Amino acid sequence: MFPAQTRIKVCCIASEEEAALAIAMGASAIGLVSRMPSGPGPIPEARIRDIARIVPPGIATFLLTSETTAEPIIAQQRYCGTNTLQLVDEVEPGVHAVLRDALPGIKIVQVIHVRDENAVAEARQVSPQVDALLLDSGNPSLATKELGGTGRAHDWAVSRRIRDAVRVPVYLAGGLNPLNVGKAIGQVQPFGVDVCSGLRTDGRLDAEKLEQFVRAVYEASVEQSTN
Repeated sequence: MFPAQTRIKVCCIASEEEAALAIAMGASAIGLVSRMPSGPGPIPEARIRDIARIVPPGIATFLLTSETTAEPIIAQQRYCGTNTLQLVDEVEPGVHAVLRDALPGIKIVQVIHVRDENAVAEARQVSPQVDALLLDSGNPSLATKELGGTGRAHDWAVSRRIRDAVRVPVYLAGGLNPLNVGKAIGQVQPFGVDVCSGLRTDGRLDAEKLEQFVRAVYEASVEQSTN
């Protein structure tokens, strides 16, 4: 029997070469970051479109957007051509439904920034409206919002409570790297893990770190399936 493999999403992809490397090493999804108030990885939307075009079928292309209203989100997705939207901030009421109607077939992933226990209720409330949740370590309440790419881990015990409380797939992000991702998978048991800064050296995707990360995820998935 094959183990249930934890999915891997490599975020902050900046070029066709990085996308190809991530996919060749086993990533099932890549993250393409549009303009953000802070954090690493934003690239022009024209580059997002170019990279998304070369990704083979079967690989999810996540467009990370900090927009909170429907019209600009719809415009971004239609221009960039990704197959998944990652909403990194809390959107206005009704936006998820508008996106569903306007963008049939496009998956919607809502980020929940796990700062305290309130994240559990937030996740429960929004999960019926989306295809998946992504648990990250940002802080949208700051004057300059942190909406991802912090390199910080959060309380995985809260993440596990969210994972157990919702019926949609949960991705775990926030400070993951080859050394801690196995423990994170064991504790949270997410559908997938998401990584950006933990795989980069001097701002570039590091093939050696990526290989180590993929191996750690596979080993944790095997151990999880035998427990």
